[in-house]
Amino acid sequence: MKFFKLPDLGEGLSEAEIVEWHVREGDMIKTDELLVSVETAKAIVEVPAPRDGKIMALFGAPGDLVHVGEPLVEFADGEDSGTVVGELKRSRSESQDDFYAGAVTEADSLTGPYRISPLVKAMAERLEVDWQLLKPARGIVVTATDVERAAQAQDRLGQAEVLRGVRRTMARNMEKAHREVVPVSLFDEVDIHDWPQDQDLTMRLVAGIAQACEAEPALNAWFDAQGPSRRLLKDVHIGIAVDMDAGLFVPVLRDVGHRSMADLRRGLNAMREDIRKREIPPAEMQGATITLSNFGMLGGRFATPIVSPPQVAIVGAGEVYERVVQHHSELCARRHLPLSLTFDHRAATGGEAARFLRALKDFLGQKMAELL
Repeated sequence: MKFFKLPDLGEGLSEAEIVEWHVREGDMIKTDELLVSVETAKAIVEVPAPRDGKIMALFGAPGDLVHVGEPLVEFADGEDSGTVVGELKRSRSESQDDFYAGAVTEADSLTGPYRISPLVKAMAERLEVDWQLLKPARGIVVTATDVERAAQAQDRLGQAEVLRGVRRTMARNMEKAHREVVPVSLFDEVDIHDWPQDQDLTMRLVAGIAQACEAEPALNAWFDAQGPSRRLLKDVHIGIAVDMDAGLFVPVLRDVGHRSMADLRRGLNAMREDIRKREIPPAEMQGATITLSNFGMLGGRFATPIVSPPQVAIVGAGEVYERVVQHHSELCARRHLPLSLTFDHRAATGGEAARFLRALKDFLGQKMAELL
């Protein structure tokens, strides 16, 4: 299926109005036979067929405005033609007023910041391309070439998935974070070889973050770029990144500095179950002062996790692994926990972030007996 597009009509003209079709869908046509008459600001132009073939579809009706490069006719097979073979015949002169090159009609649809004309939209629908996902190669107007490029990619790679629900919210939040935060990341690791085998890693991390926030309050804060201003927060409410098939959820464990690890575990389990059943109230995912991503449960050692405004910091915990170190004058393999800390450098200094990470390491490096 090939498309014939409105050719360059010369004299700086960029668009024309369809006056009359001389063919119908299903017609067989020969090269140079009359296809359509269009009216420009200067004349009525008769557009001939660029090739032999069967007409599969006509784009636009009399009175519709079509821009140069937009589809007019779809042929059943053969080579695509972007230009006219034969002579464009002007049947009568019209106004000599100049067009505004590249104008877009008021009926055009908006796709985010981009615009698409009705004819190009019809072409996209015929090719089963979701025009709402199209992005112009340049400028803000989606062209027929953009549609054809998307159709070719779709043939090779399959249909694009429109993000909805949780995944759409996640994408927008990550874009907002990328646009608004000035991130810096620090990396370290802590020896946890002496931890009990049944230690609840996530809850130990939660308790450690609470201790680190007490030692260095600058990371437990909200930042307002408009001021700019920051608000140091007394209570620690930790957002816990939870990976689900539907997307990323971040429920909030509240007041972690004054709760036992057992109580925190019960609270997180209850929120996970509510997420699984899609019954968690929106309020339970709001108000975090700092976030934990325990991505190491799935894989990976270090990362640059994304800070979610207005928060200032996020802690990432990687996969526990063994490495050979010198311990008590001997070489031995010991378990280590990789740590990543990303912080907004507008709200916190490098020294404050380093002190926070040191406090977290000190807490995590203690034996359980020292914590009791």
